[in-house]
Parts: sequence; C-alpha cells; structure tokens
Amino acid sequence: MQHLLDTKTLARADALRILDVAEDMAETQQREVKKLPTLRGKTVVNLFFEDSTRTRISFEAAAKRLSADVINFSAKGSSVSKGESLQDTAQTLQAMGADAVVIRHGSSGAPRTLATSGWISAGVVNAGDGTHEHPTQALLDAYTLRKRRFGPDSRGRDLGGLRVTIVGDILHSRVARSNVWLLSTLGAEVTLVAPPTLIPQDLSAWPVRVGYDLDAAIADEPDALMMLRIQLERMNAAYFPTEREYSRRWGLDPERAAALPPDSMVMHPGPMNRGLEISAEAADSARSTVLDQVTNGVSVRMAALYLLLAGERGAGADTNDKEETR
Repeated sequence: MQHLLDTKTLARADALRILDVAEDMAETQQREVKKLPTLRGKTVVNLFFEDSTRTRISFEAAAKRLSADVINFSAKGSSVSKGESLQDTAQTLQAMGADAVVIRHGSSGAPRTLATSGWISAGVVNAGDGTHEHPTQALLDAYTLRKRRFGPDSRGRDLGGLRVTIVGDILHSRVARSNVWLLSTLGAEVTLVAPPTLIPQDLSAWPVRVGYDLDAAIADEPDALMMLRIQLERMNAAYFPTEREYSRRWGLDPERAAALPPDSMVMHPGPMNRGLEISAEAADSARSTVLDQVTNGVSVRMAALYLLLAGERGAGADTNDKEETR
C-alpha cells in the first residue's frame, strides 16, 4: 500500500487485508508489553491543519506502539500561520526524512495533492480532508461492526447482509461519505436519514437509500445505527429551526434507543453532542460501541501504518514482521 487517501477507490481485498491485519494488531495490545519493534527507525509525521484530539492521539499511539518516531505538527503557531504553503511545509518534512505523513486538512483533496505532487516521497494517510473523506474512521467503524457481529470468527469476513443506518449531518460529514463507500464495498446495505437540508443534493451515484424519518428507520430494525455529530462549525446557514427541534425529530433519545432490536448497535464517531444527536442513556448503554470504536481505532491505524511502511522492505521482511505481530 503506497497511500491511504479514501475508501471510494479502496478495493474489497485491500479493505479486508487492513481489517485482518488490525485483528493481529489488536491481539498484540492484549499483552503486558504492547510495543512492537516493527517500524523502528521510521518517522511518522502527524500534519494537522485542523483541530483534532481523538484522531491525532490515536495515530500517535498507533505509531509509537509500532516503535516509530513521531513528529506532531500543528498549523497553529507554526510557519503556516505566517503564510507558508502546503508545498513548502511538505518539502521541509521531506528534508527531515519523514517516511509517512498523516494529514488532516480543511480543504478537500489536500491529501491527494500531497501524495501525487512529487513534493515528498513519503506515504500519505488521509486523516480527514474538508467534507471529502476520513478513511481510517470508516475502517475502524467496519472493524467494530465486524467484531461485534462475528466475535472471534470475524477474521476474513465481510459485512454482507448487515443493514447500517447513518443519521444526522450527512451534508458536511466526511465520516458519512467514507462509510457509505466502504460499507457498500464490504456488502452492507446503507440507509441515510437526515433533514432534507442536511442531505447532499445529488446522491444518484451513492449506493444508498435515503429517508427523512428516524422513527421509520428504527422500525425497519437496522443492525447498526450510526449517529453523526451536527457540525455547527461548518454551517453558514440555518439548516434546521433550532437544536431542540433537531433533537426532537432526529436525535436518539432513550425511547428511540429502547425501540431498537436487542442486538442492534449504536455507533458514533465522536466527539458527541450529548443531548443533541444522542442522549447520554443511548451513548452509555450496553449496545453502544463508542468506546470500542476508540480502542479499535488504534489497532486499525497500526495496521494502516504497518502496511504503508513495513511492506516496502520486501516480501521476506514483510513475513517476518507479520510473525512479530502475532
């Protein structure tokens, strides 16, 4: 794997390989000593032009547990705030010997520009770009779904037959876009539910069904209900009358959570607006996978970095490294 930029172009076999390697990584995290020597001598740069806590810490933990050196770069307080371009920043990282760059950027397409421009030779991982995609979030969501559904027999399986309903701010959500493509590639049936103003105008190319009534969607008994955060910071217009009205019609309150089938999962990519798109009771219930998603995120990102950096040493070294992770 040279780069991980999106899930729309991610082949089914490649997605399953990442998920299966993540299973190996998760097993190593049950040991007393969680650190592996796999990426010793490699340098991973977290290049974040947007605020993030959860994603940045998850990538940092993943790289360090693989023994890579980690450099955290935040645009705030850096030369970027003085007008430095992405090209100049990238070439500076190249001069420092970065082997992989994990980039989060407010502009859609910035990771692909970085990967294809020739400015750097490092592998690029998209940690979220504008309203485009967030591939590792979708991969950890798929991993969580697979693990919850199949348990110890999850390795090698896809998500064929699972019905996943994604609810909320679809318009501004890169998590929703990445999940639509990846879950569909893995065989799941995806339904989007939101106010009409928070649904993209043209979904003709998306492999989804669309609804506007959360109660009707719950009555269809989905296997998983993924609640999305209302991204108020990206909204420059009134997309719904009030937060209270949104919560009343599209929020997962205790009554709606209780109406779900007993084995349905409640998911949320975080951070959560408790009391708006999800109630505290639903977020903290036994059916909630929120904390599982955080834990699984480290394993999935370890797998992505491993496949990005360990494979370049050739087939023999790759096999040896796989033995290290078991």
